[in-house]
Amino acid sequence: MTATGALWRNWARTESARPIRVERPSSPGAVQRAVRAAAGSGLPIKAAGAGHSFTGIAVAPGVLLELDDLSGLVEVDRERRLATVLAGTRLSDLSRLLSPHGLALQNLGDIDRQTISGAISTGTHGTGIGFSGLAGRVRGVSVVTGDGSLRRISVDESPELLPAFALGLGALGVLVDVTLECVDAFVLSAVEAPEPLEATIADAERRARSVDHFEFYWFPHTRVALTKTNTRMPTGSARAPLAPVKRWVDDDLMANGVYRAVCAAGTLLPVAVPSLNRAATRLTGSRRFADHSHRVFTTTRTVRFAEMEYALPVAALPAVLEELAALIEERRWRISFPLEIRFAAADDLWLSTASGRESAYVAVHRYYRDDHEPYFRAAEEIFRRHSGRPHWGKIHYLGADELRELYPHFDDFVGLRNEVDPRRVFANAYLDRVLGP
Repeated sequence: MTATGALWRNWARTESARPIRVERPSSPGAVQRAVRAAAGSGLPIKAAGAGHSFTGIAVAPGVLLELDDLSGLVEVDRERRLATVLAGTRLSDLSRLLSPHGLALQNLGDIDRQTISGAISTGTHGTGIGFSGLAGRVRGVSVVTGDGSLRRISVDESPELLPAFALGLGALGVLVDVTLECVDAFVLSAVEAPEPLEATIADAERRARSVDHFEFYWFPHTRVALTKTNTRMPTGSARAPLAPVKRWVDDDLMANGVYRAVCAAGTLLPVAVPSLNRAATRLTGSRRFADHSHRVFTTTRTVRFAEMEYALPVAALPAVLEELAALIEERRWRISFPLEIRFAAADDLWLSTASGRESAYVAVHRYYRDDHEPYFRAAEEIFRRHSGRPHWGKIHYLGADELRELYPHFDDFVGLRNEVDPRRVFANAYLDRVLGP
């Protein structure tokens, strides 16, 4: 299906484009035809996923591919715990599709609206120092490359290229399906509690290593950490989910409805932000529950924001947070959105932010109506001093020269890009900046 171009915007409203045309392929063959047609017309072509990247990584100035019709489960190998899904499948749907087979994703981020192809291509991760990001579980992909060819890259076919294609930034082709290694479905026991900030930071690495999944949030202008600890329960463990009313009050009314009003008030009256943040931490109480893993990992986010996130050596975390706190105080900024701190295992993917090292992730946010750039640029200077690597789907200001220094396989990736897309059919301004033209 083909349509004339209309205004496209990402979820955060940080990027927009008016593509020349929009196509909605429903099969791998249709993707091939779209790529060949775009290449023949001299137009760049991009698959945009769900638009949950804050950067311009999916911006399509030429042909925009919407993959909503390329969605669903292709096959499941229950014995090997492998599931092959079409590239446009949303993570929320994927968890539901895996459930009847007794399978689940090993880990998830806190948002599940992304497509599987967009999530792995940008390095989406959750938290858990013993668990990789989503792309670390990829065991194969089918991809349409720059000449319209359909290639299979997997642990059995061209395995040496899988560390590049599993997290390819959309620069190597259009993914049409993804094979993931899953785990047996499991229940997570969740404990959420406010705790003293200084003690939480000092103890963060130990806690990350002693539990399955640990993270915390810090609202600037407060001395409280909002901690989340999730423990994987043995097979057959009983659930103790939140009551529907409790979930609605906490996650919909408070975390979205009331918080939206708080952010809007902070934009109109910045001087009130510290008091509003302190009130937010007081209103966030402790809670315990146990539920299916995907219902614990993920939350609903309807308050729009801009985000920058960097992966850092774990040992650097306390110094980075101390410098960020000092920065906010020194500049007298009023920041209504919290910082989020998470952890991930090392992996061997060429452009993964956790490539070759365990990582602590620090994310900074601003309400979408606030000017994020001064805060983000100053935070980025701190992250860079501590060997940070920026999340590909979140705002950063680095180019190819700086990124080359951070990734030992950077030039290997660029060389592979030259091979599979020499005419830059999949290029856009963001990829030109981070990989070179």
